[in-house]
Amino acid sequence: MYSVYILQSERNGSYYVGYSEDVVRRLELHNAGKIKATRYRRPYRLVYQEIYQTETEARQREYYIKSQKSKKFIEGLIGKGDKGL
Repeated sequence: MYSVYILQSERNGSYYVGYSEDVVRRLELHNAGKIKATRYRRPYRLVYQEIYQTETEARQREYYIKSQKSKKFIEGLIGKGDKGL
């Protein structure tokens, strides 16, 4: 099982989208500064997660979310959007 996850920086509120087989371990790596892309915006908290059977499905979903390049889209996924307005 693979997860697509969205993390939110507690420092500045920015989002990070990724996928992993072990989200808990991956979050630990992000918060320990071991992931270059997120090192300077930590700490992070997990705000959203989707489960997929295969790595390919998870990668495709991650790519789709990132391709939207939209904070509004991400906030809609995690339930902070305008709820149809």
